[in-house]
Amino acid sequence: MTTTMRRFEGKTAVITGSGRGIGQAIATRLASEGANIVVNDLKHTEDVDTTLAEIEKAGAKGHFVAADVSDVGQVQGLIQQGIDHFGQLDILVNNAGITRKAPFWEVSESDYDLVMNVNLKGAFFAAQAFAKHLLEQKRTGRIVNISSVHEDLPFANFTSYCLSKGGMQMLTRNLAVELGPHNITVNGIAPGAIRTPINKDLLTQPELLRTLRENISLGRMGETHEVSSVVAFVASDEAAYVTGATYFVDGGLTWHYEEQ
Repeated sequence: MTTTMRRFEGKTAVITGSGRGIGQAIATRLASEGANIVVNDLKHTEDVDTTLAEIEKAGAKGHFVAADVSDVGQVQGLIQQGIDHFGQLDILVNNAGITRKAPFWEVSESDYDLVMNVNLKGAFFAAQAFAKHLLEQKRTGRIVNISSVHEDLPFANFTSYCLSKGGMQMLTRNLAVELGPHNITVNGIAPGAIRTPINKDLLTQPELLRTLRENISLGRMGETHEVSSVVAFVASDEAAYVTGATYFVDGGLTWHYEEQ
């Protein structure tokens, strides 16, 4: 998506899990408005190259850092490498996430730990390292946590995922209170059903797709740019008086949903 606004000129954003999907869309949107981007994923892939190419095409600079956000040392290294490369960080988007499907009584400890460590612990310690940087430099900043409608909406067979997103909701609120006096805002984005590579199996099953659409007030899945545009708002100075909020980008799914 192109835009004539340049709200992030001279700023740098770290976006976890930005190799593809929603993270990639956020990276390219912020870059289109002038931000330099620290791109992150587990490893360098063709998708990462696509993200970097889109950033460069937008006239911004991109820098890739391979890091597993479930590992605190690697998270801290991600933030430090971003600082070392660009000199400063202004925006953190905690986007990396993972799901594991299983009935509650069959969830393994390893799968539970993986989901919680990637989705919640990673966001916690990325925000901590980022906040320390801002506090040391006495600078303002923005933290945006990419949550899910399932921070509120139960989802059978995905209990650990829902727990991690419920935890992210409270992380957002608590950090908004604690970091607010330092002029660091913290907000959440809760996407619903968004057309991304993670949903490729759903997109090939017409009956499941029809049922899903019937549970969405707008009658369709969302697009990644419809998430990234809201991220761009809360990361900008236009949202300087917004903190502790969660924006649901779900086409009305949360309040329309009926368990099948």
